[in-house]
Amino acid sequence: MAEKLKLYYFDGRGKMESVRWLLAAAGVEFEEEFLETREQYEKLLQDGSLLFQQVPMVEIDGMKMVQTRAILSYIAAKYNLYGKDLKERALIDMYVGGTDDLMGFILMFPFLSAEDKEKQRAVIVQKATSRYFPAYEKVLKDHGQDFLVGNNFSWADVHLLEAILMVEEKKSDVLSGFPQLQAFKARISSLPTIKKFLEPGSQRKPVPDDKYVETVRRVLCMYYDIKAN
Repeated sequence: MAEKLKLYYFDGRGKMESVRWLLAAAGVEFEEEFLETREQYEKLLQDGSLLFQQVPMVEIDGMKMVQTRAILSYIAAKYNLYGKDLKERALIDMYVGGTDDLMGFILMFPFLSAEDKEKQRAVIVQKATSRYFPAYEKVLKDHGQDFLVGNNFSWADVHLLEAILMVEEKKSDVLSGFPQLQAFKARISSLPTIKKFLEPGSQRKPVPDDKYVETVRRVLCMYYDIKAN
């Protein structure tokens, strides 16, 4: 029996959440070790498990992989979610890169002050509705297919759905002007592996709360304030 993948991160979203999404989309089971103390993190450092002294870290196929993009690329390729040829892979990389840019505005949101959160919420919605969502709306409209690349389910689709749901948490009607993305969201959400991941009791993490923020700050010794973009 193949050894189950193991994820090392906090009990929350952060940079690991996209890894959870992609594994779930591929129907791959995984275990998690949650970092709750500075000592756990220091042990990983002392063991040489964290090449660049940072998490996320994933144990997969005998490797201890760090760097989120490398982890995601490997998983996408391993489970046939990375296109059928070089051109499709390039398109997937391009779309994932754009989605990453949008997610970057959301990633540090939990660590902001209350005042900065309101400012950042407006930035997130503005960037989504003026730059990123129009681009994906056009892609879907122009090719008229169910998925972003090659009319096959890929990493790009998983990543975009994750981003859409994250932005909707900031403004529930953010897709009101994007009919293609509304249909895309419904279509991808109904796929069996995605539907299962969206159900209560899955390994999907909730919106980060104060406990998550405090744990990350303690483990990583983050004693400084994060500023809004």
